[in-house]
Amino acid sequence: MTDSSHPDTISDDGSSPRISTGSEGLDDILGGGLDSNRMYLYEGSPGSGKTTLAMQFLLEGVRLGERVLFVTLSETSQELELVAKRHGWTLDGIDVFELVTPETSLDPELELTVLHPAEMELSETTRQVLDRVSETNPTRIVFDSLSEMRLLAQSALRYRRQVLALKHFFTTRHSTVILIDDQTSESGDLQLHSICHGVVMLEQLAVDYGAERRRLRVIKMRGIKFRGGYHDFSIRKGGLSIYPRLIAAEHHTAFSDELISSGNEGLDRLLGGGLERGSSALLVGAAGVGKSSLVLGYAIAACKRGEQVGLFVFDEGVSTLLARGKALGLDIEPWLEKGLLHLRQIDPAELSPGEFTAAVRHCVEVQGARMVLLDSLNGYLNAMPDGRFLTLQMHELLSYLGQQGVVSIMVLAQHGLLEQMETPLDLSYLSDAVIMLRYFEHAGTVRRALSVIKKRSGYHENAIREFQLSASGIRVGAPLTMFSGILSGTPEFIGDATLLMDAHDPV
Repeated sequence: MTDSSHPDTISDDGSSPRISTGSEGLDDILGGGLDSNRMYLYEGSPGSGKTTLAMQFLLEGVRLGERVLFVTLSETSQELELVAKRHGWTLDGIDVFELVTPETSLDPELELTVLHPAEMELSETTRQVLDRVSETNPTRIVFDSLSEMRLLAQSALRYRRQVLALKHFFTTRHSTVILIDDQTSESGDLQLHSICHGVVMLEQLAVDYGAERRRLRVIKMRGIKFRGGYHDFSIRKGGLSIYPRLIAAEHHTAFSDELISSGNEGLDRLLGGGLERGSSALLVGAAGVGKSSLVLGYAIAACKRGEQVGLFVFDEGVSTLLARGKALGLDIEPWLEKGLLHLRQIDPAELSPGEFTAAVRHCVEVQGARMVLLDSLNGYLNAMPDGRFLTLQMHELLSYLGQQGVVSIMVLAQHGLLEQMETPLDLSYLSDAVIMLRYFEHAGTVRRALSVIKKRSGYHENAIREFQLSASGIRVGAPLTMFSGILSGTPEFIGDATLLMDAHDPV
């Protein structure tokens, strides 16, 4: 099936309700969960998280008071108990049926063992599974893994027949079955895909630097409209944390139109009164010109209005940020203590784009943030395994924030300081407002200027104004009428020096 922005919660027969996979993220991707009494396949390379996700499926059944069965051909019950313990789980309530035991696997006198691939052994293994299911009558079953059965079958035809036999048997028992396959076969087993009602593929990717990235994709799901594409996930204590791919069209919230003040009269004047609710702004400039300081000013102004604010910092340590804020009269610690400002430092090497998007959504939907600040997009770009998709992901994220009535402000540092500067990517067309900050020189002194290059939603000043960072905060001066070269990236003041701002508590 193709993906849809409005997934159904009823199965293909129109009457059977869905059952949870045990993962909130996967349930969201599937629009409510799995159809009951069907056979599904979790496939992926070793270490991708298949067994952990399958155990979550069984634990959800235990929570609901159902009988569940874990058939293991590749791991011992002791190994499973250790994995469960480290996730904070217990196997109480899960019937673990171990077909390979230390006592039998090394006993040369026992002929029926899964270590000897023969047709008799395959039939015996299948019979043991069927007998155990008939005895316990579980509603949820996990079969881990099919690789051993494939070895026993010796041929693709015999293997397919055995899997079909299992499928028909489980259907008569009214059981929902998860098969696990570690993809150790030489080629993709598409026969298995055709047999199963649904297929979920899990991947583990090694990037050039930083932690490995994990993602999953629903390959097929009969009768279910699901959210297609790749979805990032991570393995944490407590199971898989799956981050469904954000589709902005699914999220609409009514909000009132109003202008949001920066807390600085001069900056608001440049912006024609302020930023509109639900709009986005991009601060562009060289390193150290004052972009992050403007961001702190917006954060404090929102907190003073009693709004929740989310601040995501990529490039700067929290302690450095706090110290710099105090030096500029922009102390954010009181707002952190009051719980109005939610500050999170992001390590691009350890965080996937999907997890970052989930963190922003949590800040908005759970913590109630009405303003989201990203400092900076350069760090976010470094978190992307493939920069080609940064623009697409940012488009969805900004569209989502706008439809939630959230003001989003982003920082983008340009390469270079005083000469021709370039940005690592162009996101200006995604932003409703673009504020450019520049250095310029006069009489041997480095000064700063800012201007609003674009404001999609209304009037803004075309003037270029000087501004200063001082111990009393941010000061915005009068328009610099004799200022040229800002758009070329090499600003130069050629007018009357008396129009410039006097030094005021420099930092």
